[in-house]
Formats: sequence, C-alpha cells, structure tokens
Amino acid sequence: MQIHSAEFETSSADLESCPPESLPEFAFVGRSNVGKSSLINMISGQKKDIAIVSSTPGRTQLINFFNMNKKWKLVDLPGYGYAKTSKSQQEKFQEFVTDYLLNRGSLKCVFVLIDSSIPPQAIDLRFTQWLMQSKVPFVLAFTKADKAKRGAVERNQDAFMLAMSEWCDGLPRFFTSSAKKRDGRRSILEFIDSAVRGPKKK
Repeated sequence: MQIHSAEFETSSADLESCPPESLPEFAFVGRSNVGKSSLINMISGQKKDIAIVSSTPGRTQLINFFNMNKKWKLVDLPGYGYAKTSKSQQEKFQEFVTDYLLNRGSLKCVFVLIDSSIPPQAIDLRFTQWLMQSKVPFVLAFTKADKAKRGAVERNQDAFMLAMSEWCDGLPRFFTSSAKKRDGRRSILEFIDSAVRGPKKK
C-alpha cells in the first residue's frame, strides 16, 4: 500500500463527538512515551508530520482521526499510564477510550504499541488482557527496535508473548518497528491493506 494522502479530520473528546462512521478505522494506542506519534508519522510517510512528537509524555488528550488515502482512517488514541497525569484525567481518558474501543462500529483493529527496548510492563499486559476479554480485535506493534541490541529486543518480545500465553489461547500477530529506521512500515501497511480489502471472494 502506498500512502498518497494523509489528512487530519478532527479531534473528539468522547464517542458522541466522533465523526460519522464511514471508512474502516485502525486505532493506535500504547503507554505514554512508547513512540506512538513517531510511528504514526513513519506510517503516513508524509513530508510534514501529521502527529505531534513531544518530549513530554501524555500530550495526546483527544481521539484524533486521520483520513488515509480517503479509504481508511488512522485513529490516534491517548496514551495510558503517564504518572504525572491527574487521577481524574486518567479516569476521563480511560472512560472515553474504553467507550470508543467497545462501541465504535467502524473500528477494524487496534494496534497496541509495546516498547521493545525494555522488559514487559504490567500495564501493557493488563491492557492486552482486557482487549482479549472484551473481544476487541488487536495486534501488537513493538516499537523502538533501534534502541536496543537485536538480541535484547527479541528477548523482550519473547518474554511479552510468554506472559500473554498464560491467559491467551491464540497469541496475536505482532510487528517489529523502528520509526528512526522506518522498519515495519511495509508489513503494517500490508496488514491494513488486507483488512480494508476484506477476505477474498471464492
């Protein structure tokens, strides 16, 4: 898939203010400071960044919709687990993100971003377990593969999948990415393209 256009559509503070359901949506979410904005910009492949990359974690506080090729939408969800965010703000994020994930009919798949340069984090495992229990379709995108040696990245990935296997019968598909080296872009876009096209007719 080639990205010919990536246009910001709108930001929403709750499910009711989200744009009308039309095109297939692919949501990106992860722990704050996981490199979500960098990955989104890498995927879009535009000369000008579509997502704001900040040195301060937790900057995304709304659901941001981007129209890609006028065929599907990339949805940037607020990050979770930023300690300096107030408890009331965390609860607000959790409420409207949960509402979106459970009730958005046009949502096709969630990309859960995991920092591959560090060992598995309990908050990420809890979130993936909740998605599984809630029957929300998701895949994993291991980010920052350039921040650690290949062996360490693979050990962290294996450890995460092993932890998931304790409560997950069928492990989700995963991608390894590096925004800096543009690794993983092609495989992620091929996955999205296949999901947009749907199953082949026999």
